[in-house]
Amino acid sequence: MSGAPRDLDLVCAAQAGDAGSLGLLLARHRAHMYAVALALLGHSQDAEDAVQEAALIALRRFGDVRDPDAVGPWLRMVVRNVCRAQLRRMSAVPVAEVAGAVLMDRSDGPPDPAEVLDRHALRDWVWSALEELSPRLRLVTMLRYFTDVTSYEEIAALCEMPVGTVRSRLNQARTKMVGALLGSADRVHDDATVRNGLHRRLAEETLVSAHGGQFASALSEWWSPQADVTWPTGRHTGIDYLPTAFDRDLSDGVRHELLNVVAGREVVIWEAALRNPPEDPFHCPPGVVWVHFLHQGRVSKLRLFHPRRR
Repeated sequence: MSGAPRDLDLVCAAQAGDAGSLGLLLARHRAHMYAVALALLGHSQDAEDAVQEAALIALRRFGDVRDPDAVGPWLRMVVRNVCRAQLRRMSAVPVAEVAGAVLMDRSDGPPDPAEVLDRHALRDWVWSALEELSPRLRLVTMLRYFTDVTSYEEIAALCEMPVGTVRSRLNQARTKMVGALLGSADRVHDDATVRNGLHRRLAEETLVSAHGGQFASALSEWWSPQADVTWPTGRHTGIDYLPTAFDRDLSDGVRHELLNVVAGREVVIWEAALRNPPEDPFHCPPGVVWVHFLHQGRVSKLRLFHPRRR
């Protein structure tokens, strides 16, 4: 259309942090992306799912666009990769392998999606859309795209639901996320980077206190006294048992090393490595995920999960 911005101008603006330009690009090329998916998958719903998955990948990987004039072919390439991953999954390729192929190219180490979003000033836009999801969709999306708990099996184990339910919820989440992103590009969004930074500092301070034998006092700061804790075994306890278990591991020489914090308004996830003593290298699993559910700013529920050994 005469007077419409060129792809080149939109790409430059999007890479400078203009969310509206990126939303316009996705909307402009959506029909061609769908045509590619339909040609490869031959089923309208599968094609729609592939386009939605590709749109979310494009948001994280938009800094990879080197030729602004070729953004259309780049978006179609992302769709083709997603479709190929879907076809491989239908051919009984292990889900974990497919998940890695869909999310990112791991040949030179996995980029952190959160860092990519920060670098291009789009994180707040994406997180505002994510917060519009229902709680049951939000948690699986946070795990899938912002933590190392990315396989359907692990998400299912952590959330205590069938793998088929995880797939269904992720499909619903992608549909709603893409719609929310395109519908909210011109809004003012919360500063997700600030929120994440605050929770990371809180996590670091809590673990420092815990390693110093002051875990109980640290818990009183932002955990509800009535908080419920679900352990990796499925056991439920009150929050008062957590310092006892932590101190027992400390006395055995185990240390927690914080690796990642993902903070939403109602769910905060910590990922930590468990460093076992040299004389007992298999005392604890290699890592633990802390999923905190917040109510009025305080932790009302905590779920602990051990990812599988990599």
